[in-house]
Amino acid sequence: MAEPRRRGHGGGPGMAPVEKAKDFKGSVKKIVKYIGRYKFAVLIVMICAAASTVFSVVGPKILGGATTELASGLMKKIQGTGAIDMDAIANILVIVIAIYIVSAVFMFIQGWLMTGITQKICYRLRREISEKINRMPLKYFESRTYGEVLSRITNDVDTLGMGLNQSVTQIITSVCSVIGILIMMLSISPLMTLIAIVILPVSAFLLSFVAKISQKHFRDQQKYLGEINGIVEESYGGHLIIKAYNKEDETVEDFEKTNKKLYDSAWKSQFLSGMMMPITMFVGNLGYAAVALSGGLLAIQGVITVGDIQAFIQYVKNFTQPIQQMSQVINQVQSMAAAAERVFEFLEEEEEVQIVDNPVDVNTIKGDVEFDHVKFGYNENKIIINDFSAKVKQGQRIAIVGPTGAGKTTMVKLLMRFYDVNGGAIRLDGHDLRDFNRRELRDAFGMVLQDTWLFNGTIMENIRYGRLDATDEEVKAAAKAAHADRFIRTLPEGYKMVLNEDASNVSQGQKQLLTIARAILADNPILILDEATSSVDTRTESRIQRAMNNLMKGRTSFIIAHRLSTIKDADMILVMRDGDIVEQGTHDELLAQNGFYAELYNSQFEE
Repeated sequence: MAEPRRRGHGGGPGMAPVEKAKDFKGSVKKIVKYIGRYKFAVLIVMICAAASTVFSVVGPKILGGATTELASGLMKKIQGTGAIDMDAIANILVIVIAIYIVSAVFMFIQGWLMTGITQKICYRLRREISEKINRMPLKYFESRTYGEVLSRITNDVDTLGMGLNQSVTQIITSVCSVIGILIMMLSISPLMTLIAIVILPVSAFLLSFVAKISQKHFRDQQKYLGEINGIVEESYGGHLIIKAYNKEDETVEDFEKTNKKLYDSAWKSQFLSGMMMPITMFVGNLGYAAVALSGGLLAIQGVITVGDIQAFIQYVKNFTQPIQQMSQVINQVQSMAAAAERVFEFLEEEEEVQIVDNPVDVNTIKGDVEFDHVKFGYNENKIIINDFSAKVKQGQRIAIVGPTGAGKTTMVKLLMRFYDVNGGAIRLDGHDLRDFNRRELRDAFGMVLQDTWLFNGTIMENIRYGRLDATDEEVKAAAKAAHADRFIRTLPEGYKMVLNEDASNVSQGQKQLLTIARAILADNPILILDEATSSVDTRTESRIQRAMNNLMKGRTSFIIAHRLSTIKDADMILVMRDGDIVEQGTHDELLAQNGFYAELYNSQFEE
């Protein structure tokens, strides 16, 4: 089996490696610029997050008063000098509940606002990316995979949105929590605060030591997970070929080898990741023991109360949480910046010039086309069309033939201004194509390609895609002209039948007839037919040919074909070889010349 093109997928939890942005500061600045239009809402979010944290931090200290009141009342009761003041305890508890309710309200408000802000930013970015795609040159998409482009709209924008939603509020609350808890701990006992803080470096050292070891295994896990996904994807996509060549055992063996590597790396990484919590708990328990011991001694001396010890232990427990959260947020911010960098990189890509000053009106186009000493190369250092000239009159059928790689499809791309010529000019009705607005120019062209494109929808909707304001009667008339009406009516629901995602519930020939019906409905003055019958049988080809003859009536048509039998009736045949027109004329004229065209034709029809 050929080595698949495999992409790494996300690894496991814990200390998995985080993708970092090449220009972290630049990416963050651009994110901040996007947030700029929501400054007031972000300010409210920050105030609410800070207020929520302050109220939640104050709670344990006040609750400690209830514990102190309970302990002192219990001592008085034992000594017979008084009783527990339940009213005072109840008042404290009511105050604590009120404080936590206020904290929760502030937390709800900031969460609601921040979610709205991030979703608006994601909505805006997706819209801008979608609009950007329509302005991008074709060369961008020909140099990248579809998945890579789609990833910008889905994965990267989602990562950016999630990171923004969680990291902004998390940073504010974590910083406020650390500062607030530290102040409350110092207000209770500086000595106990020092003991609690000394424990932190020990925990950090042990965690970083384990993380350093686990990092390697997480990287391996990501790598092998990507390979596993690649093998599964390739095997699923090519299972017919695998079965046809009896390669099931080799495929399973390949999978087992990679799966074993994934198992080993995943086991080690997950085990080491699982060690984090026990280590944190062990060190934390040491801290609690030290705090409880020192607190007990200070309480005996009358320096602090029992409620202060209880409050302090709660603060110690809460103190490490925001620190851990901040370390996670740093990773999240790195991922967010990396995703933002890819999104903004795409948005800043070079665009096609869509409009020109004083554009030519496309509504009056007749269909005269002239190629005037055209010179072109996808790379300026490698010219593939050196000097190409031809004149095409309105309504003529022009066939472009030649071996693979001769430049036939390139001519079509130049006609539709997917690329601009390096030298010379292509003129439409006497006007240089560069004097037209691109989108308006493309409205003048109808296309039927070898690779049919139909979407998940009804047959009626797929044909109507050629002209969205067409009535049902016009759609059916187009289908009849394309010789598609007959087979459509034999389908279970006729024109209302829903085509599945890849339109596999109709045959290849039927798909081609539907695309021809769509082109007839669009009613463009110029047609491009690119290998429209190359993947069907001879009988179906005959039906498609009749449909295409209806389609081409009165229109200037450019027909790219490998089967030379389909273009005998063309008004002019352009024979391409190595990027240049080597011969041009009618079928009979070219055969009489006994040149390259005759050689191509005879090679297909040798007896």
